[in-house]
Amino acid sequence: MPTTSKRAVVQAEVLRATEQLLAEGTSWADLGVERIATTAGISRTAFYFYFADKRELLLRLTEEVTELLYLEADRWYSGEGDDEEEIREALTKIADLYAEHHALMRIIVEVSTYDEEVATFWRALIGRFVEATRMRIEDEQQAGKAPAFAAAPTAFGLVWMCERTLYQLMVQNPPFPRDDAIEALVRIFMRTVYP
Repeated sequence: MPTTSKRAVVQAEVLRATEQLLAEGTSWADLGVERIATTAGISRTAFYFYFADKRELLLRLTEEVTELLYLEADRWYSGEGDDEEEIREALTKIADLYAEHHALMRIIVEVSTYDEEVATFWRALIGRFVEATRMRIEDEQQAGKAPAFAAAPTAFGLVWMCERTLYQLMVQNPPFPRDDAIEALVRIFMRTVYP
C-alpha cells in the first residue's frame, strides 16, 4: 500500500476513533493520545508519526470535514439552477454533515474560544465560505438578480449566522425541528440576497 493510502487509512481511523470517544462523552481536555491511538488500532508512536500533537489532529480532522462542507456549499456557489433550491439543498446537506460529525464540530468551536491558534484556523476556514458567498452575491448583482448592497459584510453575516445556528442546534435542545431552522436560514438568505 502506498504511503499516501496508508496515511489516508490511518487518518480515517483516527477521525473515527476521536469522534467515537467524543460522542461517548469524553471531553477534549481528558482525551489523551494513548486512548485515541488504542481506539484507532495504532500505537502511540504511530500516532506521533502522523500527527505532531492533539492540536494538529484537531486541525487536520476539521480541515477534512470542512472540505466536505465546502463541497455542499458549492451547490449554490457555482450553481446555475433554482437559487432557492440550491441554497436549501446546500444548507440541508451541510446540516447533515454537522450532525454526522457533531462531536468534532462542537469541539473545534469550543476549543477556538480559548486556543488562539485554533481560533485563527477556524476563522480562516469559515473565511473561505465568506469569500465564496461574497463572490456569488457580486455575481448575482452583476447579473441583475440581486440589488446593489455591500456584499462583503452581508456575506460575513450570512455565513457566521449559519455557523452559529448549526452549532447551537448541536449543543441545545431547541423548541423547533432542525428542518424548521434550515427553512429559516433559507428564507433569510433569499430575502437578503434576492429581496
